[in-house]
Amino acid sequence: MKKVLILINDAPYGTEKAYNALRLAMQIQKDYEGTDVCIFLMADAVTCALPNQNTPNGYYNIERMLKAVLLKKGKVKLCGSCADARGIKELKLVEGAELSTMKELTQLTMESDKMITF
Repeated sequence: MKKVLILINDAPYGTEKAYNALRLAMQIQKDYEGTDVCIFLMADAVTCALPNQNTPNGYYNIERMLKAVLLKKGKVKLCGSCADARGIKELKLVEGAELSTMKELTQLTMESDKMITF
């Protein structure tokens, strides 16, 4: 089974990086069934996993996109220290998203066939 790790660094809204990363993840899951897709959220991207955000007019809904990835057995991990630095470590996350560590990111990176950064 191929493993793809997608690293996102930007906030959910304001740029299209999170949107494009999740579009790619969803397309990989659609076109290459059985591929293990993991989304790793770092820096301001950890806020992508906060549920019930009001989507700005003209923008896509990142929560719905994360749920679509999770629904197809993808993983969504958040950098724990990044979440802590932004004061969201104790907040409720999109169901299925999990706090993680640099140690786990290192392991995911070494085990992945491809790593893509946004």
